Amino acid sequence: MLILIIVLIIFGAGKIPQLGEGLGKAIKGFKKSVNETDAIDVTPPPSDAPEPPPSQVAQAQAAPPATAPVQSGKQVKQG
Repeated sequence: MLILIIVLIIFGAGKIPQLGEGLGKAIKGFKKSVNETDAIDVTPPPSDAPEPPPSQVAQAQAAPPATAPVQSGKQVKQG
């Protein structure tokens, strides 16, 4: 009861119906979005191409990258 009086004082009698309408629409939209399925399907489509055997996948992942060793910016003069 006290909260209702405070809201009435802050917003005035004219804004109360607009606040109720906005709150009702928000609740209705939330319920609708919870109950219906997503418009965007994020599951990948089934592929027709066969997957490579696991041994080939393991070999490709185990191969070290072919990069040159990284040296620091300082060069030491020897000799």
